[in-house]
Amino acid sequence: MFSPEDLQSLDRNYFSVIVADEYDVTIMSRNTGHFWYLHNPEYPEKGTIILFHKHKADDKYHLHSRGNSLGQVVRSIKSHDRFQLNGRKLVRR
Repeated sequence: MFSPEDLQSLDRNYFSVIVADEYDVTIMSRNTGHFWYLHNPEYPEKGTIILFHKHKADDKYHLHSRGNSLGQVVRSIKSHDRFQLNGRKLVRR
């Protein structure tokens, strides 16, 4: 479960926060425009976060990774943004 402190720690200059509650967070990176859905079901154990990703609003989400804390998955998102912005060709459909 995401604590109120976790949710307050989201960098609203870096992310546009679409939804944020104790089990689900949906954000958009202001740098790439990519969407991220973070789900914390607390299963199989507390602290497990499932990170989904999509490139455009009308795309379907795909599994990106898992993490043990909100900070860890945010670092993963920022790393992905750096990868995208430093030479990866944007996905066009």
